[in-house]
Amino acid sequence: MDYLPLIHQQYLKNLKSTFKRDLLNQIDWENRMIGITGARGVGKTTLLLQHIFQTFGYSSEVLYLTMDHIQLSGVSLLEVATYHTVRGGTHLFIDEIHKSDNWSSELKTIYDLYPDLKIIFTSSSILEIYKGQADLSRRVILYDMNGLSFREFLQIEAGNNLNSYTLNDIIEHHQEIVHNILNTDIKPLKYFKNYLNYGYYPFYLENLSSYPIKLLNIINLSLEVDLVSIKKVDPVSVPKLKKLISILASSVPFQPNISKLAGSIEITRNTLLLYLQYLSQAKILTLLQDNGSSYSYIAKPDKVLLHNTNLISCLQPNSANLGSIRETFFVNAVSALYQINTSHQGDFIVEDKYKFEVGGASKTNKQVAGLEDGYLAIDDVEIGSKNKIPLWLFGFLS
Repeated sequence: MDYLPLIHQQYLKNLKSTFKRDLLNQIDWENRMIGITGARGVGKTTLLLQHIFQTFGYSSEVLYLTMDHIQLSGVSLLEVATYHTVRGGTHLFIDEIHKSDNWSSELKTIYDLYPDLKIIFTSSSILEIYKGQADLSRRVILYDMNGLSFREFLQIEAGNNLNSYTLNDIIEHHQEIVHNILNTDIKPLKYFKNYLNYGYYPFYLENLSSYPIKLLNIINLSLEVDLVSIKKVDPVSVPKLKKLISILASSVPFQPNISKLAGSIEITRNTLLLYLQYLSQAKILTLLQDNGSSYSYIAKPDKVLLHNTNLISCLQPNSANLGSIRETFFVNAVSALYQINTSHQGDFIVEDKYKFEVGGASKTNKQVAGLEDGYLAIDDVEIGSKNKIPLWLFGFLS
């Protein structure tokens, strides 16, 4: 296995990205076992390599490997850990861990056998750590990585460092916050539409013209590889999943008639509900329940949206509904940190308290009139007033 350090060195040499995500400093890297999950394309590999390079350089005490590398086919994690520790290794970084057979039981063995070895791994967002073959829940500290927030996109595009804010900050002080942002000479609305079209996945920086193609590839890999290998979905059913996504993409935000939708793709109602959950876990869809409903794994969602606006631009490039884009941005931005549900008063309720109606500059207070915690998230305005908050500002929650 002497080729492993060579692969590690090559990945570090190929590291080009200079923008560093906030998560890089939020992770407590001193934990013995860390798992980082997230959808394909959000930058998990780059995050690992940046941490390795800035913390350890080319130290031989650290080993990075990705389990989808052809030379690691058939190699067990335990063999790699043993190889590394007997040579004085202290840190093992494992990318795409779900590509390794028996990953959970091997991690448990490594954790118990080598107490001085720190293990950091990444995998798809649909990997269920706590339902693995072995009990990792008492061993692993799990972090979820999202795509770029609008704030992070602005930092890349404008080159300014910008603060994030809590939901309460934005609600209570949105005018002051906006003035502080504008004082940095950034005009958020100048960049907002670009973010909605291509700013969620960091790989837009590589080649903007090929961005839609790469995003389609990510969707296909999530369906054809991740769902098949992790969720054991029958490969024969993948075309039905693609048809399901196509139907939903043309009509989101979608209030599903489950029986009718199941019939249109020729699957049972329970199978459809299961597939919707899988696509939610893969961060292709977002499923919302009414705030008065009790949660159930197989409950019918009250509303279905694509996970982020870039997916709308990719799947419906010429017929995207503006209202759908606005709602999808709002839900994506807020749900990264807060509980969000549909509401009978306004479009959404956040943390079972704050009710929001999402719309354009002409949106009135009608839907939230008389509500103590009723607010409007308004598109196409730079500065809000009273309970009218600029929609783009919710991109500063993370």
